[in-house]
Amino acid sequence: MSDSYSLLILPGDGIGPEVMVEVVKIIDWFQTHRGMSFEVTQDLVGGAAYDEHGSPCADETLEKALSVDAVLLGAVGGPQYDSLDFSVKPERGLLRLRKELDLFANLRPAQCFDALADFSSLKREVVAGLDILIVRELTSGVYFGEPRGIHADDNNPDNEGGRVGVNTQRYTSGEIRRVARSAFDLAGQRSGRVCSMEKANVMESGILWREEVQWVHDNEYPDIELSHMYADNGAMQLVRNPRQFDVIVTDNLFGDILSDAAAMLTGSLGMLPSASLGAKMENGRPRAMYEPVHGSAPDIAGQGKANPIACILSFAMALRYSFDRGDAAADLERAVERVLADGVRTADLMGPDGGTPVSTAEMGDRIVAALAAG
Repeated sequence: MSDSYSLLILPGDGIGPEVMVEVVKIIDWFQTHRGMSFEVTQDLVGGAAYDEHGSPCADETLEKALSVDAVLLGAVGGPQYDSLDFSVKPERGLLRLRKELDLFANLRPAQCFDALADFSSLKREVVAGLDILIVRELTSGVYFGEPRGIHADDNNPDNEGGRVGVNTQRYTSGEIRRVARSAFDLAGQRSGRVCSMEKANVMESGILWREEVQWVHDNEYPDIELSHMYADNGAMQLVRNPRQFDVIVTDNLFGDILSDAAAMLTGSLGMLPSASLGAKMENGRPRAMYEPVHGSAPDIAGQGKANPIACILSFAMALRYSFDRGDAAADLERAVERVLADGVRTADLMGPDGGTPVSTAEMGDRIVAALAAG
């Protein structure tokens, strides 16, 4: 596979554009010093796209997303768009990209850098050295199952208020197997352990989930260690002893909850990247979109206070999973770790022990300098 890659950058709204500027610095460094070639295009998404096109994701933008090796997105949303119709809210642009690219596996790493272990709500000895990966099924389950809705409950006279809300948890064997394969493949690049989480004790969909994950393991990945755990126990274990896990694979609802719980183990949303992967394209690379977990933070947008590390680490995930450059990803992650170890801090990372306060741009410059130092 060549060292030439295509990347669509969608800065979005709020702090999205300013953190993306720092990612572009990183991209330029790799092009200049590592012989990597990135064909980069930029476009609009979210509120910025609505302002320009009347749609949070224009058809032309979607066509570009379908044609590149990977999409890197900043953030979407802002209070000025709260009154828009639901169909054109900024978040619909993000959801359209996920749907049309069929990004079924959401990867949420929870890594605690040693320099930030005291920022976690848990004790240092519990989270220091933490490095887990949650693989969440993203396109099915209770968020998409039918029937759904709120309707009159005419057949139940004892129902005060007279309405019923319905959501359907639904999974097929194929949907479970493909996300399980993603988890096993990723575990093979790490320490070779997968824990599958569901509620097979009370849900038929959980029974199917457990059986299908086990089938994929037994027939395709027998060398990977597989364990099963009820999701409620998994939530407790994430708080009790998170380092017992390597890769966690789970459904859409439980993945939503567990990944947010794991996020707080690391101390700051400004540190958390994510990836959403789909099926492989003709060139062998998966359809993919990478984005920081944090939102658009409109209250600090344009002030140079935003932490760009989550977006930078999202690009590191692109290097690893889309461009097959795990070496470059590791170098970038080590550069981030060295900068943090030196006490360099954006506003969200300033703790009681102080540190060297820097702006968004200065943090990006420090990470580039750390890359150059090797």
